[in-house]
This record gives sequence, C-alpha cells and structure tokens, in this order.
Amino acid sequence: MKNKNTIIITEEMINSDPYGYTYKEICDCVGEKKARSLMHALYKEKPQKKYQTMSINDIYNGGDTRKYSFKLKDGYCVETVCIKRKTGVTVCVSTMVGCPVGCIFCASGSNGFIRNLTPSEIVQQVTLLKEKVNRIVYMGMGEPFFNYDNVIKSIHILRDRNGLNFPTDGINISTVGPLEQLKKIREEHLKIQLTLSLHATNQRTRDIIIPHMKGYDINKIVEAVLSYSERHNRKVTIAYLLIPGLNDKAADVRQLGRWFREKNVLINLLQYNDTANCNINRPNKQQLVAFKLRLEAAGLEVKMRESRGNNIKAACGQLVSNTNKKNKQNSSKPTDFNSHKFSKNKQNNNKSSSTQKKNLCPR
Repeated sequence: MKNKNTIIITEEMINSDPYGYTYKEICDCVGEKKARSLMHALYKEKPQKKYQTMSINDIYNGGDTRKYSFKLKDGYCVETVCIKRKTGVTVCVSTMVGCPVGCIFCASGSNGFIRNLTPSEIVQQVTLLKEKVNRIVYMGMGEPFFNYDNVIKSIHILRDRNGLNFPTDGINISTVGPLEQLKKIREEHLKIQLTLSLHATNQRTRDIIIPHMKGYDINKIVEAVLSYSERHNRKVTIAYLLIPGLNDKAADVRQLGRWFREKNVLINLLQYNDTANCNINRPNKQQLVAFKLRLEAAGLEVKMRESRGNNIKAACGQLVSNTNKKNKQNSSKPTDFNSHKFSKNKQNNNKSSSTQKKNLCPR
C-alpha cells in the first residue's frame, strides 16, 4: 500500500525541474537510457539554461572570496559564497529566502522568513558556479533543519553516483539545533559533518543571541549533537561567536569544558562581522586569542575561524539580499516565528503567494 504522501513523479515534472531528482527517480520514470543522458547533461556538461529554474543575477569578487546572487523563478534572490582555500574551493549554500531564526548578529533574517528553497534550488547553487568545489557547507541564508526534507533531498541528489557524485564527508550542515531534526539526522544514513551554532553556555544568554529558539533546552541540544557524534563517529564543530561582556565569562569557559572536554568536538571561535542589525561589541584579535587560550587550558580543541569576504558583504552573518526587503511587506500573511509549531516543518510551503510574484531581483 502506497503512502498517502507519496508523490507520483511524471516526465513533465522532471523536464520542468530536472535538478530536483535523483537518478533512480528519473530512471523509474523515463527509463535508463534517457536518465543517463539527462544526468550527463546536468552534471558532466556546461550548464544549459533549458534545465535551470534560476539564474546568476550578479557576481561580486573579493579576492579569494566570490559572492553569487541568484535570481529565482518568483523574482526573489538568494546569495551563495565561494571561498578559495589552499585545500580547494568551499561553497556556502543557502536553504531559504530569508530566515526565521533571528540571530542578533546575522543579517539574513532581517527580512524575516519568506520561503524555503526547493532541493533543485539548493543543488543549482553548486552546479551553476564557475568554480569546481570540493566542499559544500549549508551555512548561507536560512536554517537548514527548518527546511529539513528539502535539504536532505538535495544531499542525496548531490552525492548521487550517476550525477555529481559529491563525497558525503565533504558536506557540512550548520544548524542552531532544533531538537526534532537533530534526532532525525542522527538516524539518517548520511555521515555528513555537523556544526552546531551554539554561541552561549546558558539558556538566558542563548535566548538573547538567538531569540526565536526560545523553548529549545540548550542542554538537550548539546546532548543531541554529542549523540550524533557518537552514533556516526564524527567530530562535530561547535560555532561560538565571541561577544565581549555577554558570553566570555569564566563560567562560560567552565561550562564549555564540562560539555566538551574529552569529546570528539572542535570549538570554532568566531569574530562578529559588521551588519546593520544591531550594535555588538566586536572582539579584537587579542580578546579572541585570550579566550582561545582559556578554552585550551580547560582541555578543549579550539580553532579561530578566519573571516573572509567582509569587503563584499559575504562573510559569516552578512548574507542578505536587499532586493527581497523592499517587497517583503507584500507577503500575504506574516509568519509567527515564536510559534514552536514552526519547528515541525509546517513552513514547508515552497510556493509564494500571488502578491510575492513580482520582479524583486532586477539586474
């Protein structure tokens, strides 16, 4: 008996948006010969417009960092960043137009949440690039786990052996840690890298830094991430944005030590990148180094992440498409981001209202 939620894939659906399907799904619909031909055209040849549901709107160059602005079919834009490193090229992909989480240091949520990206729109952020990438991080606009199903589907498409065949251990998801989705990812047969955006060691401070995650117990979130690490034998990364006077106290060092000492964990110490959202005290290099040494003295493995792309507003927390902002007020109904029903993927409506379908991202 078929699941009521099973979607029957047709050839018309595949032809209209081929990047949204795995080889098996295409093969089951149109046969092996057509499937192999299409997968070759999508992933082995130069991108063809007839297969695309989005286009490159603009490119901003900033030395070793390049930011792409992609225009979607409904006129909205998302931003994607490529970073050249000694070990290759990392692409930072977005999973939403806007973001519901509301981190005080991040500009991506300044327009609120508009809609989820489809699996195809996530995949095309990789395939339409001019660069060949060897690492994909889900750290752009949006909270990946609030678009869980589409994000997981995009990973299956990217790692498809008959397509791009991207290695799973080269994929990293960064999340603020909604518990239901953390438990789900633990049970997936995907040994991806996982980063938890923690930024605090107690509930009160985290509720200030990530206001729309109120109600999610910080201790349970940490427990779930460590459980993922043990289940998949993976080192997890804890992202910690240092905010002097807020999360740099001796008690913070002690709590991080209690949670992560002798665990398979890397603490990634971050520096705030300027946005128009709020006034945050940006730590200087000396403060970062001093906090790093205190954490290491507590028995933790720590790395300071070098910020890149500031000159083109492509650094961590700076991704936001201002062309979306001017028409956000046209959306038909505001989203209640404080409702915990939101965390259960009830925002999975990827269709924009008729009032949103305007040319919001002109060249």
